[in-house]
Amino acid sequence: MKKKLIQHTTKHFEKLFQKKPEHIFLSPGRINIIGEHVDYNDGFVLPAAINKYICFAISKNKSSECALVAQDLNEVYSFNLKDNLQPIEKMWVNYILGVLHQLKEKELPEKGFTIVFSSTIPMGAGLSSSAALECGIAYAMNKIFDLKLSKEEIARIGQTAEHTFAGVNCGIMDQFAAVFGKKNNVIKLDCTTLAYEYHKANFKEYQLVLFDSCVKHTHLTSGYNDRRNEVEQGLAIIKAKYPEVISFRNCTEKMVFSLKDTLGEIIFNRCLFVVQEIERVELAVRALTDGNIEQLGDLMTKTHFGLSELYEVSCPEMDFLVKEAHTIPEIIGARMMGGGFGGCTINLVKKENVNAVIEKMRRAYATQYNIDLKYYKIKIATGTSEYAI
Repeated sequence: MKKKLIQHTTKHFEKLFQKKPEHIFLSPGRINIIGEHVDYNDGFVLPAAINKYICFAISKNKSSECALVAQDLNEVYSFNLKDNLQPIEKMWVNYILGVLHQLKEKELPEKGFTIVFSSTIPMGAGLSSSAALECGIAYAMNKIFDLKLSKEEIARIGQTAEHTFAGVNCGIMDQFAAVFGKKNNVIKLDCTTLAYEYHKANFKEYQLVLFDSCVKHTHLTSGYNDRRNEVEQGLAIIKAKYPEVISFRNCTEKMVFSLKDTLGEIIFNRCLFVVQEIERVELAVRALTDGNIEQLGDLMTKTHFGLSELYEVSCPEMDFLVKEAHTIPEIIGARMMGGGFGGCTINLVKKENVNAVIEKMRRAYATQYNIDLKYYKIKIATGTSEYAI
């Protein structure tokens, strides 16, 4: 699949520009095993890069002119790096301009380039195609122009691009996973300090399968920023009562329950979910370390019902997929993944039954919604990197 994508992208570059690209880069999508909506709440998360990529074919030029070719969209955007870079209507362009704007602010070399990119990351499926795009561009610029940026700086540049040019106040997890991903390992990431550690992703007789609801979400319209505002309000109320609380990390369920009336139903539910989810990540790491994959699956399912009932970022289609999965013994854990309101569920499925399980799920979804359920058997992969031509 990876080689096919590289060939596909490279051929298009050659067709358009009558020469081979000087560099090829791959930037992966990501999953998150557990720890949803806690990356911006000072919690821990457990993401990993996956074997779905954006491929970038790039060549430098001697001017400050730049050309961006989104092969899958059949769209082109040209600009001059010396111009004042500002957000435009095309969202895919904004992710790239947001990165380049920061490089200009850092007074890093302003040299032109030509990029063709293509992807196997499904857009709107909750696999962070935007982070892959941002970090792929930042990583590529760093390499080809020798900017001497660290991996952490590249991840932060991607996050800031999302904040400033896409208008989504996201946490750091997606970008961090895209850059720091390691084959066959999940990353336990401290979203406060960015301290991280790798844990072997040995799921034993189970494998990860994503079921794509085909309901497209966008954080701009999904209430993502609303949820951030709600938990920020909640944390302020908790801190006023309990001055020892620095963040949700050292807040307890008991504290949240003691302020149930003060918080009000909605903010109480949001805060309770965050506190419980931070604890579930710790339990999940222990389960993975101990090889207790059944417990990991149980924690994933509990996360879904927290996201659906307390954080209210699910949708009927996602809830249906998780409830249906719950009726199939060969699936030991299932939950919605990503920002919410659509996208994929992540499932732990017994390897020997994967194809049969997929067929069951597809039939059930088609019966309920008359939608052809897409699925992705995924592997945990390396982070953003240059491909040797």
